[in-house]
Amino acid sequence: MLQIFLQGFAVYFIIWWMTLFAVLPIGLRTQAEDDDIVLGTVPSAPTRFRAGFVFSLTTLISALIYGLWYVCDTYFGWGFDALPQLGPSFY
Repeated sequence: MLQIFLQGFAVYFIIWWMTLFAVLPIGLRTQAEDDDIVLGTVPSAPTRFRAGFVFSLTTLISALIYGLWYVCDTYFGWGFDALPQLGPSFY
């Protein structure tokens, strides 16, 4: 039981981490866009980082993706083993 939970958590964490990098630029305003460049920073630095928004949106989207993966794997049998083999087979 613990092994199944840890495997599910590992898959969710990987999905969450990849989704984080897709969500980070959503709604981002740079200092150059706001004409408020702080001395010593690059103009492309964000004006303010909204961590709560980014982390909650990442959690929501990754939960939906994980739920879709879980349904496909559990009910339809479309897991990682069903993906086509991309490399050559040596065995």
